[in-house]
Amino acid sequence: MSDDNPTADSIAVEDEDSSASIEKNLKSSTTWLRFVFMLVACVLISLASLVGVAVVVLGFLSVLFTGKKNQQLQHLGKSLGLYIYQICLYLTFNSETKPFPFGADWPSAESE
Repeated sequence: MSDDNPTADSIAVEDEDSSASIEKNLKSSTTWLRFVFMLVACVLISLASLVGVAVVVLGFLSVLFTGKKNQQLQHLGKSLGLYIYQICLYLTFNSETKPFPFGADWPSAESE
């Protein structure tokens, strides 16, 4: 018999450990609280994207009619992009810091 194959006893112990671990994760209030924050963050990223489209259109119209870039719209667009990035980091578990308004401050365009 090969030593590579686990015994029936070790499989049963591993199944019990993994079942207990899954049950613990399912009952974890911090996991479910993060899920709620993630749902809200999905709504916020959708709203931020809509605002981003408005900034793009207004920025284009500004250049079209005045021939100059609007500095306020540039700063808003940059901070909005950083905010969307913050949310993406949180949603993909690359950051534990909750995005604005739940944890972090609104990102500043001057910080980058």
